[in-house]
Amino acid sequence: MSELPPDPVRLRAILAYLDKQLADGETVVIYLRLQRKAVQDALARADGVLAPSPGPPSRNGHRPAAALPFAPNRTERQSTGFVAERQPRAIGAGPVRIHVDDCSHGGAKHPITANDARAALLDPNIEECPFCRPMTELGMLD
Repeated sequence: MSELPPDPVRLRAILAYLDKQLADGETVVIYLRLQRKAVQDALARADGVLAPSPGPPSRNGHRPAAALPFAPNRTERQSTGFVAERQPRAIGAGPVRIHVDDCSHGGAKHPITANDARAALLDPNIEECPFCRPMTELGMLD
């Protein structure tokens, strides 16, 4: 830096800002190391290796703690559920939107089967949720 202010109030403010930036940066580094470890573990499982090599030590010489497991995906939960959500309209019935059962977007939903979801998604008046993408989940898209 070229020149720092002479008064202690502004110097403390600058120091506090720099400390916060360092702390935030370290948080991101820790998160990325945990994610890297999780990817290494998944790759080791996919390759059939039982014990993946540990990640590099952090700046202070300690290895990061074991990564928390990712949330189970639909396949691991053995979920095949889909839901239909009626879109609200002032006059008359609105279009229907199809979601995967664990999608948090939308309003009131009622469960439907995978076959009903496939049939509904072929109707041009019925929409696919742009967030959970049930057509992809159903294998209707390449």
